[in-house]
Amino acid sequence: MTINPALEPFLARWQAEWASLPAGAGPAERRAHFETVARNMRLPDPDGVAAEREEWVDSPAGPVRVRIFRHVAGGPRQPCLVYMHGGAFMQGSPETHWDITARIAAWNRQTVISVDYALAPEHPFPAALDQVDGVIRWARAQAGALGIDPARIAVGGDSAGGNLAAAAALDLRGEVPLIAQLLIYPACDFDRSRPSYRENAEGPIVRVADMERVNAMYCPDPADLRNPRAAPLLAASHAGLPPAYIAVAEHDPLRDSGVAYAEALRAAGVPVVLDPGQGLIHGYLRAMGYCPEAEARLRAMAGWLAGRNA
Repeated sequence: MTINPALEPFLARWQAEWASLPAGAGPAERRAHFETVARNMRLPDPDGVAAEREEWVDSPAGPVRVRIFRHVAGGPRQPCLVYMHGGAFMQGSPETHWDITARIAAWNRQTVISVDYALAPEHPFPAALDQVDGVIRWARAQAGALGIDPARIAVGGDSAGGNLAAAAALDLRGEVPLIAQLLIYPACDFDRSRPSYRENAEGPIVRVADMERVNAMYCPDPADLRNPRAAPLLAASHAGLPPAYIAVAEHDPLRDSGVAYAEALRAAGVPVVLDPGQGLIHGYLRAMGYCPEAEARLRAMAGWLAGRNA
């Protein structure tokens, strides 16, 4: 199947927005530029959501900022999704992924805690994951003050954030009872030998040629690329994990990593919904303003999560 043609104007706009980034820009310059691009392309906020509240949370890897998206009429004990943004572990923030988190909060009348975790290369593995674990523990401990139900906490994220969500579910298995994990085009390991890496070597959005350099920023010790905390697919057991919705994209190098994770969870007895993302690309949720199918996929994810929240 070819790439959904509704994505073409989005890709043209995306490429135009990034064209002004100087050649050879480093991570700090890329981060600042990404914030500008995301702000320029942000969709109007959905009705019924407040996103003004921020908190700083202590963690084993230092304080971490979170932005809280909360439905204003969702009640005093809302279900909660702890969400990790994508950005190759080196860029992105709650603000760059505002469109996703605001819509989940609005559509499900719930709270979403968006985590501004530490970024590579200044803060390599496992700093980001240690911060995410700390935020999840904090959310449960402070549920009353946050107006959330401690028995209805889920984790989720896209791309690198999907990796962190999956790894956090493994870390906290048996400690924090999570109701669900929402993994959107996740990187579940670092094996680039699968067919999707050959089929989609030039992306769009992500290129296989860039992955070794980017992965080395997150895991400067090559041995960590096989550590299950960095590559959750390699965990010795996936039994006892929360039900998962894994959304991959047909035209994405990371597609087969997500599919392999779905297969591993199913083999361990974990309920899994695998969304194949036909005709879609890595990062397709950014195209919701251009591609109706992109919004439809996020609505399907939110609907599944709402079922877990019930």
